[in-house]
Amino acid sequence: MTDVHFAEVSDEQSLLDWQRIHNQIIPPDPLSLEEVRERSTRHRLELAYAGDAPVGNSTVRRPTEESGAMVIARVLPAYRRRGIGLRLYERGLEQARRWADDRPVEAVVLASNDDGLDFALARGFVEVERYTLPGATIPYVALELRG
Repeated sequence: MTDVHFAEVSDEQSLLDWQRIHNQIIPPDPLSLEEVRERSTRHRLELAYAGDAPVGNSTVRRPTEESGAMVIARVLPAYRRRGIGLRLYERGLEQARRWADDRPVEAVVLASNDDGLDFALARGFVEVERYTLPGATIPYVALELRG
C-alpha cells in the first residue's frame, strides 16, 4: 500500500482538498467552500494523503437529540481497495464511539455509490432508511451500526 498519512482539516488548503474530494464523490450534493468551512466548526473533518496527494476524507458528526454520532469515509475511486477507506473509517469510528456514549453510530451513503454501500454493509451497518433531498434524483441510504 502507498504511504498514507492523515490530518485533520486545519487550514485553507485542507478545506479545499476536503471539498474537492467530497464534491467528486457526491456530485449531486456539492458543497461550497463556505459550507465546508462551517462544517469544520461542528464536525471532525479529516483527510487521507497518499504521499502528498489528498485521496480521501472523512466526517465525524456529533450526536444530536434526533440521531447518534455519524461516521462517513470517502476515497477517490483510483485509490479504493488499498485499505485507505478502512483506516479512515476506523479512525472516524473511534471518535464517533467516544461521542455516541450508548447511542448508535450511524452512516449515510449515496445510493449510487455501490463501493461505499458494500463497504458499510460489510462492517455491520444495516439500512434503516432511504431519502432523497429536495431537487435531487439519487437517494441517500441511512445506515446504523449493529453489533
